[in-house]
Amino acid sequence: MQAIFQSTGIVGTGAMGRGIAQMAAQAGSTVLLHDTQPGAAEAARAALEKTWQTLVTKGKLPAAEAQACLARVQPAASLAALSGCDLVVEAIVERLDVKRALFAELEAIVSPQAVLASNTSSLSVTAIAAALRHPQRLAGYHFFNPVPLMRVVEVIAGLKTDPVVCQQLTAYAHQFGHTPVSAQDTPGFIVNHAGRGYGTEALRVVGERVADFATIDRILKDQMGFRLGPFELMDLTALDVSHPVMESIYHQYFEEPRYRPSVIRRNAWPVAWWARRWGTVFTPTRTGRPRCRRSRRFPTWDRCHRSGCRPRRLGAQSSTSCSRTWAPASRRVRRHPVPR
Repeated sequence: MQAIFQSTGIVGTGAMGRGIAQMAAQAGSTVLLHDTQPGAAEAARAALEKTWQTLVTKGKLPAAEAQACLARVQPAASLAALSGCDLVVEAIVERLDVKRALFAELEAIVSPQAVLASNTSSLSVTAIAAALRHPQRLAGYHFFNPVPLMRVVEVIAGLKTDPVVCQQLTAYAHQFGHTPVSAQDTPGFIVNHAGRGYGTEALRVVGERVADFATIDRILKDQMGFRLGPFELMDLTALDVSHPVMESIYHQYFEEPRYRPSVIRRNAWPVAWWARRWGTVFTPTRTGRPRCRRSRRFPTWDRCHRSGCRPRRLGAQSSTSCSRTWAPASRRVRRHPVPR
């Protein structure tokens, strides 16, 4: 399968940029990585090599394909090295002035047919493109972290964006194995707009001393079915990324009270450097992994009254019937009375 964009440039080699680069290389594109930090592009390529090696070890990717993907990824020492790219995706800091300056510089480097895409999560695509001589070539291309696992991508057209650009980005996302969704150019688009209540309300619950961070994470995962609790999600995205997004959406909606940021996050923001090094702020452990664990939604019975089986893990669907979470007993365990 031939990639929609033969050569893709990635500006910004953080977790998001590396994830986009991984999927682009696996789709068959040549990928050039650029970062203003010395050595960051080389480090990102080394991290991708380790990722692909892990996939090979787990049997999820053939070794030959992993080597081919790595060969397609190369560091770019300067923006000028991206001149031959068909697509350049920006994955840098969430600041309008910085993004505008970058795309104005890129416009003078790449060919007139090249597509420019911003991975912005909250800023107006129209406002970013306003600094360009040809704003029709720029669109929003919002991935979610981690990119290889979060299979939804928002494709956002600005006021001047050419519809063909969005069609190309949509087809490219399909080659990634992702599900592209068209979104309007509104603050937060779809996911960050709808998801504001997940984080802000959780912070209000903590602020009112109803429950602590770990309890809220555990309850929302166990009872509501979320993969991550709100504070685990904040730790994953890092405060220096997520808090500016929260403030940006709040101001873009003219200080709408329901989007008001929390002082808890604002006070924790100065320790974002700590999160960058150790991985967490709200759920800290020595290993950087969240400390809250799945709770027992139901009593853990040693066996089912029907077939003499016991739960393989906590949180079985029922204490009186079998389900996929139950498995045959492999060892003798202490018996408890089963409710009738």
